Amino acid sequence: MRWTRRRLLVRALRKHSQLRPVVDRTVAIRKGDILGFSTVRNEAERLPYFLRHHRALGVAHFLFVDNASDDGTRDYLAAQPDVSLWCTGHSYKLSRFGIDWLTWLMMRFGHGHWCLTLDADELLVYPHHDTRDLTALTAWLDARGRPAMGAILLDLYPKGPVGAPDYRPGQDPTEVLGWFDAGNITTKYQPPLRNLLVRGGVRARMFFADAPARAPTLSKTPLIRWKRHYAYVSSTHSALPARLNRVRGLEAGGLPSGVLLHTKFLPSIVAKSREEKRRREHFANSALYETYYDALIANPELWCPESIRLEGWRQLEALGLMSRGDWG
Repeated sequence: MRWTRRRLLVRALRKHSQLRPVVDRTVAIRKGDILGFSTVRNEAERLPYFLRHHRALGVAHFLFVDNASDDGTRDYLAAQPDVSLWCTGHSYKLSRFGIDWLTWLMMRFGHGHWCLTLDADELLVYPHHDTRDLTALTAWLDARGRPAMGAILLDLYPKGPVGAPDYRPGQDPTEVLGWFDAGNITTKYQPPLRNLLVRGGVRARMFFADAPARAPTLSKTPLIRWKRHYAYVSSTHSALPARLNRVRGLEAGGLPSGVLLHTKFLPSIVAKSREEKRRREHFANSALYETYYDALIANPELWCPESIRLEGWRQLEALGLMSRGDWG
């Protein structure tokens, strides 16, 4: 694992030449600031609420990589006073789905900071997030010598065809995507990385019922007190050193966990699926996902009688999707 980590760090150092700064406000970063990192492409509709939500949680500065957006994403981000922005036209897939670029930014700017690494369609919630911000949470983690917190990706969807609802930029996506699956979550322990791999949810039910092992991974470790020798292995699903993955199950030992509300299924998913099927940049073996994209292009209805209406973090805790642990 040590050599794997070194190889990933070397990759990031080599890939940083692919990034061009658009606006660099990192001089404003202060000691103790919580930082947000994300690679984006054509996310202008999601970013206003994404930023509002995570600013409210306590993220002080955001570092974005824009991967050749053409919908106004770059201009919007460049105008935000708490955002530093880089751009690149290089391959998202060949940069390990943007993680090589973000690893370099975290090496350069994240060392010693709590870093929250997210996709633009992910909204972090955790126990008491409505009354205790990330500053309080990370202080609690620091006091107990815990360098990371895990979360499960929870796919949200509408009632009716995915392309039918109206959504306006800046709107809370959960007002449109109000439903989720909770009863088909599975876990598998992976010894080399010492992590619990979680699968399930609506994508497993609808698109991978015949091949559950190919369903998207839901377990992530998005919040880490970063050191420059750390590295994510596969997106934010696992990290090295392996001790960073002790965030769920028995090894977590009283550690709280969160949920990433996944807003992938906004109405624009139909058009985006056409584009991503053409670009073939989002999966290591894109051919396996041909039918997945075809199903989304067909504007399916994901809701079923067993779907659960989203109510809040206490409901998610009661369902076992997050845990407050010893956090209160």
